[in-house]
Amino acid sequence: MDKQRVRERILEIGIVPVIRASSPSEARIAADAVCLGGIPIVEITMTVPGAVEVIRELAKSGASEMLVGAGTVLNVDVARRCLDAGAEFLVSPGLNLPTVALAAREEKLIMAGALTPTEIMAACEAGADFIKVFPCGQMGGAKYIKALKGPFPQVPFVPTGGVNLNTAAEFIEAGSVALGVGGELVQAHALKSNKPEIIIENARKFLAIVKHTREQMKSAGIAAKSSH
Repeated sequence: MDKQRVRERILEIGIVPVIRASSPSEARIAADAVCLGGIPIVEITMTVPGAVEVIRELAKSGASEMLVGAGTVLNVDVARRCLDAGAEFLVSPGLNLPTVALAAREEKLIMAGALTPTEIMAACEAGADFIKVFPCGQMGGAKYIKALKGPFPQVPFVPTGGVNLNTAAEFIEAGSVALGVGGELVQAHALKSNKPEIIIENARKFLAIVKHTREQMKSAGIAAKSSH
């Protein structure tokens, strides 16, 4: 899948499930569950044991239109291994410029971690496709995204950390193009108790919130224009 299609898929769905699991089998169960819940995107973090092989297996299976990415990518070496395994996008918790440069050379999408205005400017200048604002919850959540949109109206922000079913709508309203959701979607207890149906239901709920909020914003925008 080319980079433009990957970008369009993330923007369309609006949710990037961050999969952290204690075993490769749990990670695969989680990936299948979010896909069944209507989110054909997974970010397999490097904290998962055997993460690169999990990415390779999911990318090879091709049984669905699942978009497989790599998360917690800290440096170029890890990024290279993930891309070689078939990762379609890379996500980093912080800003590593050589990794952004590698993604640009390989024409692969990268969601670079950035928290401060200085980091955001550096990430954009380096060619990052999305800016992952992490840990967003600790910085004020949706209010922080809204504040950043002032000087950076065109930057595509994807907040991660602090995103849950209660705050998801606020993050979209604040101007986020998509949401990175970890434990609130892929709950550890659901994996431990082998209850993927919990994750499937969570995925459906998050999707519904994003869709409903976007529709409301669109309607409000149209109403505002027609009142002038």
